Amino acid sequence: MKKIAYLLCSILISSFALAQDHKSHEQIKSLKIAHLASELDLTTQEADKFWPVYTTYDNKMYDLRHNDEARFIHKTDIEDIKKMSEEDAKKALANIKKYEEEYFSIRKKFNEDAQKILSNKKIILLKKAEDDFNRKLLKQYKKKK
Repeated sequence: MKKIAYLLCSILISSFALAQDHKSHEQIKSLKIAHLASELDLTTQEADKFWPVYTTYDNKMYDLRHNDEARFIHKTDIEDIKKMSEEDAKKALANIKKYEEEYFSIRKKFNEDAQKILSNKKIILLKKAEDDFNRKLLKQYKKKK
């Protein structure tokens, strides 16, 4: 069953990899949930409690990754950073620090909430499954380029 789910996820990921519109984002999100579900093998009771917590966490992380602080580093060229005044660099660094603190705060809260629902082992499996999914998605994106 896991192999079938994995194969299905791989095929679907390749067809939807990193699309920009909302519909595609939702499709990728659905694929991610399917991948995580197959890897975690949650009981019905665990799933009923876990998925609302995970969805809230995932939405917060998505919003954080798409805010201005996160986009600054990804959208700014090295040459523009080199030309930046020290005062602008100080402000940018403060924004990056704020972003990183928020990122780790959200992760910490999620881990605390997840530990109330799942075993530590399943939380580690979740992290590994998320990383694997993201790696596959990136690999598919690179193939398309």
